[in-house]
Amino acid sequence: MAEIEKMSELMGDNASQEQEDKRTKFGTRFLTDPNSVFKQNAWDNVEWDEEQETAAKKIAMKHADHKASQDKLAELERDAVKHWDEFYSVHNNHFFKDRQWLFTEFHELHGAAQECSSDMNLQQNISCTQTKLEEQNAEQNVLSDSTFKLLEVGCGVGNTVFPILKTNKNPNLKVYCCDFSSTAVYIVKSHPDYDTKRCHAFVYDITDEQAAVPIEKESLDVIIMIFVLSAISPDKMSEAIKRLACYLKPGGMFLFRDYGRYDMAQLRFKENRCLSENFYVRGDGTRVYFFTQDELKDMFEKAGLKEKEIVVDRRLQVNRVRQLKMFRVWIQCKFCKPVGSE
Repeated sequence: MAEIEKMSELMGDNASQEQEDKRTKFGTRFLTDPNSVFKQNAWDNVEWDEEQETAAKKIAMKHADHKASQDKLAELERDAVKHWDEFYSVHNNHFFKDRQWLFTEFHELHGAAQECSSDMNLQQNISCTQTKLEEQNAEQNVLSDSTFKLLEVGCGVGNTVFPILKTNKNPNLKVYCCDFSSTAVYIVKSHPDYDTKRCHAFVYDITDEQAAVPIEKESLDVIIMIFVLSAISPDKMSEAIKRLACYLKPGGMFLFRDYGRYDMAQLRFKENRCLSENFYVRGDGTRVYFFTQDELKDMFEKAGLKEKEIVVDRRLQVNRVRQLKMFRVWIQCKFCKPVGSE
């Protein structure tokens, strides 16, 4: 418990979700010798012992015993746009690093969309796709002229959009990107690499069922959502996923990454920051939820999507100078829209 409290002191209220800009694929850096823990910045698949798990649960339960009032919940929901506009006005495009690591974890962003197939043939198709992608990478990702349409939900200031535009060489690539914050969308459109022929940014609230979307239904090859769903009220998440899934074409992929239950960011919150179980408000008024695999699987399957991958990214990050350990938990998912009757 004491170590958890020490770790929380090192993390700011809006700490970046990733400490590393470029890295090897998740699941390749294992801590085999405990004495070597401070020899590099991060280790993969670090399981918690029973004492650590119990300590984390106690902290979350203590948070839930001191939840905010219904009036506070209503106020934060009403002012959500204002808080995110203020956040991007303050941080502009200097807060987050470009997410180059996405191309390691989500090879679909290179432009080779993979169709959802039967369980019998799925592994064979995955292997075939991976081989093709290796060949494409060797040729510097010079892709075919086929149309490839992608939507990033919650684009922020473009730290995913612009690396995609730069890396994916498909001349018929079309990247749609949206954000709740009009300030964020304005920053994206003001970027020197914003090209209206390849990119279309627009303001969109994924919780608003009446909001207009400049995209045809069943037209997208990929939807990507990174650290976005956690920012909305839990009771609106499932319907938001359903609405977005309508824009995926059969065989299209939904790529997702967000906070996992008992991530260090959750454990460091003070008791008066809890809005409901596992849902919190930061000091700047923005909100964040911490997921389990089962919750996400249930929401995506209710939207008619089929699981391809759900992994818990348990990362041990270390502060070499202060000799402290920081346990991070993220969940990474890939869901596919079935083809035909599949």
